[in-house]
Amino acid sequence: MRSVLCFGDSNTHGQMPGGTPLDRFGPQQRWPGVMGRELGPGWHIVEEGLSGRTTVRDDPIEGAHKNGRTYLTPCIQSHTILDIVIIMLGTNDLKVRFNQPPSEVAMGLGCLIYDIKELSPGPGGTIPEIMIVAPPPMLDDIKEWESIFKGAQEKSRKLALEFEIIADSLEVHFFDAGSVVACDPRDGFHIGRQAHEDLGVALAREVEAIGWANEHV
Repeated sequence: MRSVLCFGDSNTHGQMPGGTPLDRFGPQQRWPGVMGRELGPGWHIVEEGLSGRTTVRDDPIEGAHKNGRTYLTPCIQSHTILDIVIIMLGTNDLKVRFNQPPSEVAMGLGCLIYDIKELSPGPGGTIPEIMIVAPPPMLDDIKEWESIFKGAQEKSRKLALEFEIIADSLEVHFFDAGSVVACDPRDGFHIGRQAHEDLGVALAREVEAIGWANEHV
C-alpha cells in the first residue's frame, strides 16, 4: 500500500466558506478524502490540515504552532513511510502581519522541501515524491477578512508562478489548484464542497501519473 501525506491549511482541513474552523466538511467531502476515493484501496491518505497554518512563520496572534515547518518533521516521522507528500500552503503567509511578497512565500515552501528531502521518509530511506499545490487565488471581496488580508488578493494571484518556479528549481512536482477550482464567494478564500470534489479528482489523476511514471522508470 502506498501512502500520501496531504499537508495544508484550512482548505485541506475542509473549513466551510463563511464559517469557523469548527464548520468543516466531512471526511469524504474534503479533497484528501475525495482523492483517496479516486485512488482506491491501494492508497493510504494521511490528512494533515490546520486552519491558519503558514509555511515557516510563527503566528504572533494565533500561535507558534501555526508554523508549518515546526510541525512538518514530527508529522512526517510519525507517518513514515511516505510515497508522496503534497503541500498546499501559502494563503496565510499573505496576512498583513507577515508582510511577505509572493517570492518569500515560495522560499518558505522551499524550506519545507529541503526538510522533506533531508528526512528521506520514502521507502528504504529514499526521498518521496513531492508535489507543491498552489492554492486558488483569493477573490477581491473577502468580507470581514479584508483588514487581516489587506493587499493579499493581488499577491495571491502571483503565488502559482512563484511556486512553479521553486518547484522546478528543486525538481519536485507542481499543480495549480486555480486551474480547476476557484474560491467561494461566501468568504473569498476558502473552497466550497464542489471545489473539494473537483480538486480531489484532479489531484488523484496527478498522483496516478506520478505512480505510473515511477513504475516504468
